[in-house]
Amino acid sequence: MNNSVTSTLRLAWASLRVLLVLTVVCGVIYPLVVTGIAQGLFHGKANGSEVKVDGKVVGSELIGQSWNIKGTKTPDPRWFQGRPSNSGDDPLATGSSQLGASDPTLVKNVKAAKRRVAEFNGVPESEIPKDAVTGSASAIDPGISPAYAEIQVKRVAERNRLTVAQVEKLVQDNTTGRTVGFLGEPAVNVLKLNIAVKELATK
Repeated sequence: MNNSVTSTLRLAWASLRVLLVLTVVCGVIYPLVVTGIAQGLFHGKANGSEVKVDGKVVGSELIGQSWNIKGTKTPDPRWFQGRPSNSGDDPLATGSSQLGASDPTLVKNVKAAKRRVAEFNGVPESEIPKDAVTGSASAIDPGISPAYAEIQVKRVAERNRLTVAQVEKLVQDNTTGRTVGFLGEPAVNVLKLNIAVKELATK
């Protein structure tokens, strides 16, 4: 066997060994280490920030969902409602309507939504905040503004036979402030708030 063939075989064997080592390190050991760290230090976030009730997953803190009357597209008056969703709250089809602020279709939709929200909550149209009638860029925003939550308090309290003060306290308990004190805006997590409402109403 000449030297060139020997050199080629030696290089091929060396390459194969490198491939096997990197496959084990990068394809097995590294993923296991990262998964272990994530599960150990960031268990909730690593698993999608799941929210559980009685051991059953009912949603995620990071993904909005609809609160309609079962089997319909009609909002259920017992629950706080989230922002409008262009994707129907489908996390696999996120995205905004892509309509500009001056687009006639958007203007028409917002006006119609404002009338519906005002009527649904028994408040003047002038009290309807922007997030009650416009969707987020992701279409699955899990939170609403404290102002939107506030106009829903009376309706939710009446439908669940709770006092306004009780429901207002739940809103406060489920409101988060700005990140590190200055990033973003205060928000109310709708899923966690509705779970709290249900728990209090069934006591």
